Amino acid sequence: MTNLSNGRVWKYGDAINTDLLFPGRHTYTARGEKEIAEHALEDLDPRFAKEVQKGDVIVAGKNFGNGSSREQAVTCLTYNGVAAVVAKSFARIFFRNGLNQGFPLITCPEVVDAAKEGDEIQIDLKRSVIILNGKKYPFPPFSPSAVEMLELGGLIPQIRKRLGITSTEEVKVSSGE
Repeated sequence: MTNLSNGRVWKYGDAINTDLLFPGRHTYTARGEKEIAEHALEDLDPRFAKEVQKGDVIVAGKNFGNGSSREQAVTCLTYNGVAAVVAKSFARIFFRNGLNQGFPLITCPEVVDAAKEGDEIQIDLKRSVIILNGKKYPFPPFSPSAVEMLELGGLIPQIRKRLGITSTEEVKVSSGE
């Protein structure tokens, strides 16, 4: 598993819902990575999509990602190069969407309490530790299945690997006849 390093902290509070991450009004109109990325957090933090850099990390409070199950709430972050989200807790559907897309969502309340906007943060997924301002904060390790999903880039690549399907092959579904 890879390390995510030298990102900046983007700090937010509790109950950041999926509409704040990716406004619902763009769900059926935004097309492609660039356009989806442009709308990330626009109603919460208008400067985010313009200033976020690859490797940056969102640090937030409780119940991050509550609300709808729209996948754009995760993809708008990945398309902007966000390396991970560290929060006190996550909404269940958002957490699953993150794993399905190979995006690390880390529960570590101590980091949330200690982090400030703009701090440098390093995440070592292999060792399950976050380094913030020179101090190490352990977090619960991912399950073996989740580690595989994160390493492969999500649920679909994991299923393809387990079924022995290469990315160039078509998946044929039998009608049972």
